Amino acid sequence: MPEIMVGAASELADGEHRIVAVGELEVGIFRLGDRFVAYENRCPHHGGPVCQGKLFNGVEEIIMPDQTSRGLRFSKERHVVCPWHGYEFNLDTGRHPGDARVRLRPIPVRVADGGIYIETRG
Repeated sequence: MPEIMVGAASELADGEHRIVAVGELEVGIFRLGDRFVAYENRCPHHGGPVCQGKLFNGVEEIIMPDQTSRGLRFSKERHVVCPWHGYEFNLDTGRHPGDARVRLRPIPVRVADGGIYIETRG
């Protein structure tokens, strides 16, 4: 598959993201620490611009050994929420936390010589 440089890695700080258009394809590129992930900017629910949604840490329930709840806390997992209908996705996996079969389409991304490269459709 052909690759295209879409920017410099130094332009995105940890936790930031950018939307780029390559022809008809829109891609959201997210920096997670030293890693970069990229997804097609299209929600699998109804095609909304998912990568333009809000980013936040996931919420998890604290369950004790006796199966009682001690409340909720923010996890270290980063999520994006589609602005159209609120579907959320884990940025590490691209999967919906309630149904792993619902997922964003990953776009191969790599950093080389300080540049961010994504694969485009051939």
